[in-house]
Amino acid sequence: MTTPLGAGFARLWTAAIASNLADGIGRTAVPLIATTLTRDPALIAGLTAVTFLPWLLFGIPAGMLLDRVDRRVAMAVANSLRFAVAALLAGLIAADALTIWWLYGCVLLFGLGETVFDNATTTVVPSLVGRTQLDRANGRMQSAEIVVQNFIATPIAGFLFAVALVLPVWLTGSGFLVAGLLALSIPAAAARAHARGADTDGEAAARPGMGAVVRFLVGHRFLRKMIVLTSLTASALAFAQGSVVLLLLQTFAVPEALVGVVTAGVGVGALVGALISSSLVARFGRGRVMFWSILVSGVGLAGVGLTANVAVAVLSYAVGAFGVAVWNVPWGALRQALIPGDMLGRAMGIVRTIGWGLTPIATVLGGFVARIDLRLPFVIGGGVVVVLTFVCTRLLLSARSYDAGSPEPALQPISEGSAS
Repeated sequence: MTTPLGAGFARLWTAAIASNLADGIGRTAVPLIATTLTRDPALIAGLTAVTFLPWLLFGIPAGMLLDRVDRRVAMAVANSLRFAVAALLAGLIAADALTIWWLYGCVLLFGLGETVFDNATTTVVPSLVGRTQLDRANGRMQSAEIVVQNFIATPIAGFLFAVALVLPVWLTGSGFLVAGLLALSIPAAAARAHARGADTDGEAAARPGMGAVVRFLVGHRFLRKMIVLTSLTASALAFAQGSVVLLLLQTFAVPEALVGVVTAGVGVGALVGALISSSLVARFGRGRVMFWSILVSGVGLAGVGLTANVAVAVLSYAVGAFGVAVWNVPWGALRQALIPGDMLGRAMGIVRTIGWGLTPIATVLGGFVARIDLRLPFVIGGGVVVVLTFVCTRLLLSARSYDAGSPEPALQPISEGSAS
């Protein structure tokens, strides 16, 4: 019988749902608001790039912070900051003082809060569930994120935007505030998700420094190569999707109020992927699932740019989203299983900083390419993902070594400075 994930995980899950509701509304409303200020694809793509910039600037400091403080409090403070930024944005709209540059600044501040809240969510999971439950827990978290953002938040944001510009902004801020308060209800055991057990004074003094964390990631051959691969893949995906709102509005003539509905259609693929990912890993093995999921994501993305039919484009986009969602679950579980708990916050900060470090640049470049044709970035970005998949076939298939059925040593964190 399947072991329940527990009440502690349920509380984390609830807080994540509230935050994802706010994220989903904001991520739909902000680009729509931007289109009322400019129709330049490069500026719209630049706005998307700014959402990733905080991970480059603050990802590592956020990880260092989360390895030293009560992660529940950090989540609450981070989302309180995002609530304050939403209130500022709403005030600028009400005063008719909003410019594209003010919007850039608000998005940057939203992102600073996100680096703390999302990193904390990831690092808390291993302290609430067992190692064999990580795939299922990550699948549950991602399924909730997809359902809330794509099927609830995104359509709501589109309709509210059509009624009044400021309504989705206020709802975004309220969601952040509620999520921050809910984070405080997570069990105290998750305050610091250190290696195994309570963090005594002696353990705190012996906690590995940042240099040790870097040496661990560099010395772990599999993790090192996967971090590079995911960084390049994330950049290709960002290159393609930076101007997606303009693609829907201009190329496919989707009404503004229905942008959220179309995005929800794409979310169907992502939801299916998140729901079945852990089952696919259990049946076919982690390596095969990771190889085929990343390949499918690239093919689906390229398909968006190769059609002039909106229905085919949405279907292809949904296929790409399916691949991304399937990929995220086993890759997320691998990181949580392989990285020691007492360095997980800093390690995830480094991983995300590297993984998304090129994303702002790729997004802006995609925006300039979109000036030629709004579909062209999808063709290029999807093609790059497909090529990367075949180049790294052996690396991806080697992930089978870390399946749950493999010998126990394969799942243990590799000692500092050694290679997997």
